[in-house]
Amino acid sequence: MANNSSIEWTEATWNPVVGCTIISPGCTNCYAMRMARRLEAMGQPKYAGTTRMSGGRPKWNGVVRIDEDSLSLPMTWKVGWMIFVNSMSDLFHEDVPLAFIKRVFATMRETPQHIYQILTKRAERLEELSPKLVWPQNVWMGVSVENESYMFRIDHLRRTQAAVKFLSLEPLLGPLNNLDFIGIDWVIAGGESGPNARPVEPNWIRSIRDQCFDAEVAFHFKQWGGVNKKKTGRVLDGRTWDDFPVGAEV
Repeated sequence: MANNSSIEWTEATWNPVVGCTIISPGCTNCYAMRMARRLEAMGQPKYAGTTRMSGGRPKWNGVVRIDEDSLSLPMTWKVGWMIFVNSMSDLFHEDVPLAFIKRVFATMRETPQHIYQILTKRAERLEELSPKLVWPQNVWMGVSVENESYMFRIDHLRRTQAAVKFLSLEPLLGPLNNLDFIGIDWVIAGGESGPNARPVEPNWIRSIRDQCFDAEVAFHFKQWGGVNKKKTGRVLDGRTWDDFPVGAEV
């Protein structure tokens, strides 16, 4: 686990699973592929063999690795953190056994001092497994939606037993003008960052923000992105937007 995360909407990361598979356009420039390659080069065996080089860039190769030793890490943190679960993978990847997912959930139940934020693009499997999991109040469940073709993931999320449900609309690759926020507590939006970042249009972000206002859903603008995300910043219409779910203890 690492605290002091550079991700604007969390405080720490916890990776009991590493490695993944590209399944949609939002994965194309995933930062985690570059990070996994770098960590392997630094001698961390956990990430060895999880990527391949393609077109001069690291890509997931489908190797998904479970890290048994990481399961108890949150128990060593006595002070509560907001923790992004599996920033280097997808907990609901088809190669992660249900039995292991249940153990991850057991750890989260046993550490109520933390808030856990889980994101998946495997929304179908999320809904399928949801009734088989025990959902504590400190688990926030989200799905990633990069363009209109993947809005169906929201319906799968809506049908889960998660207490807090959120959307990560990043990297935003197109307009999302007709979002249905019924049952949704929080929305994160942002542009893509890093090498080969695809551009985001300001009006795409404004539309999401305004839809959140109309639906009284918390809105968080992460970044404009680009090759240098620090330079482009995260100011939208003269201010930053850092809302969290209503009633959440942050």
